[in-house]
Amino acid sequence: MKRVLFLCTGNSCRSQMAEALVKARLGGMWEAVSAGTRPEGYVHPNVRRVLAEIGIRHRGRSKSVDKFRGQRFDLVVTVCDAAAEDCPVWLGTGQRVHVGFPDPGRAAGDEETVLAAFRSVRDDMQMRIIGLLESYADTNPNPS
Repeated sequence: MKRVLFLCTGNSCRSQMAEALVKARLGGMWEAVSAGTRPEGYVHPNVRRVLAEIGIRHRGRSKSVDKFRGQRFDLVVTVCDAAAEDCPVWLGTGQRVHVGFPDPGRAAGDEETVLAAFRSVRDDMQMRIIGLLESYADTNPNPS
């Protein structure tokens, strides 16, 4: 089974969403974990809410990247939007790929506006992250 680490700064929104989506959609091919360089210490409630809307129950928790240092990963995917903030650097093993998304945790407005931002990131992740991992698995099969 291939391993992927989703890396961000706070590990409360985007990396948590990516982890949950991969576990739900590609759990038979990929082991997914997420971490942050400065973990917030919680998972944003709207992450759990918009994942539940599509049938995914996420029990993840905010974790530090230090927990995964020295572990082997096939891919390390940074998900913070480079235009909005600096993405953390990964110094461990694994091919590093950047797939940026805006931070829905910074969305402002009424409840529906904020939820729309979370849904937009969730839906974009479903297409881009799942597509990336399926493509990677097709071109980098596990040795028999």
